[in-house]
Amino acid sequence: MSIISKDIQKAVHLLTNDDVVAIPTETVYGLAGNIFSEAAITRIFSTKKRPFFNPLIVHISSIDALQNIVTHVPEKAKLLATAFWPGSMTLVLKKHATIPDLITAGKDTVAVRIPNHPLTLQLLEQLAFPLAAPSANPFGSISPTTAVHVEQYFKNDIKMVLDGGSCSNGIESTIIGFENDEPIIYRLGALALEEIEAVIGKVVIKNKKEQNLDAPGMLARHYAPKTQTFLVDDVVHETKKHLGKKIGVLVFHQSKCDDFCTEVVLSDKASLQEAAANLYSAMHHLDHQNLDVIIAERFPEKGLGTSINDRLQRATVAL
Repeated sequence: MSIISKDIQKAVHLLTNDDVVAIPTETVYGLAGNIFSEAAITRIFSTKKRPFFNPLIVHISSIDALQNIVTHVPEKAKLLATAFWPGSMTLVLKKHATIPDLITAGKDTVAVRIPNHPLTLQLLEQLAFPLAAPSANPFGSISPTTAVHVEQYFKNDIKMVLDGGSCSNGIESTIIGFENDEPIIYRLGALALEEIEAVIGKVVIKNKKEQNLDAPGMLARHYAPKTQTFLVDDVVHETKKHLGKKIGVLVFHQSKCDDFCTEVVLSDKASLQEAAANLYSAMHHLDHQNLDVIIAERFPEKGLGTSINDRLQRATVAL
């Protein structure tokens, strides 16, 4: 079985020797490897069963390291990096020629961010190379926000999960690309749209695409439980359609369910940030209860509520 450990030196040793290690970030756990090791990157794709057309995110330890990854940083990208790094924002920029095409799905751009987690920043500072790290879960399934989630997914498939506790933000980074130097959101995430627009003004959202992906996380079905899931405005009305079934209910801040349901309230104090942090753990919990359906309540379309709805909507798309 994979080893859950806080031993950074063990992680350094494995990564330096072309292996992969699951690492914590403030968003979700990632399955990390040396971006310049074809063996490590291929292992990431094969372990996750991730298609090669879906690019990876490169993780660096400082803004100074960006010059080794990209060739051009638009002015608005500089403003965003100054405001939000380290943090839950990924920028898609023109890549340096040294960045392997395997990382970028053959595109001339690369997704890059500085994670805001002390353990992983310490790890990155001790490595002679950046890390590529998509979420540490089988492709399309619920992202992991604890070391145990990762271990349950991969068992003997990876040698180590670097244990950094529960992820504080709980959903993936917001991904921002640039077309003619103007910003476009390719994936809604843990950095709210309102925070971004407060720094650089109005931003276009283009966060769903099925082919020739501009960034990770753009596929319509993603982050999904095995249990059939519905996203609805009226949870009580929807439960009545499934009487006689084993029902899981996922709600924002007020209980909506009688005793015949298995219910998770994401934030008793109606905090969108707390709800986002708890989202994937709640989905993991419900998905392990042998339920027939999961009914999720639609969130307010503001702040992180928009990002939470995006994740829940992708979880409901049928295969």
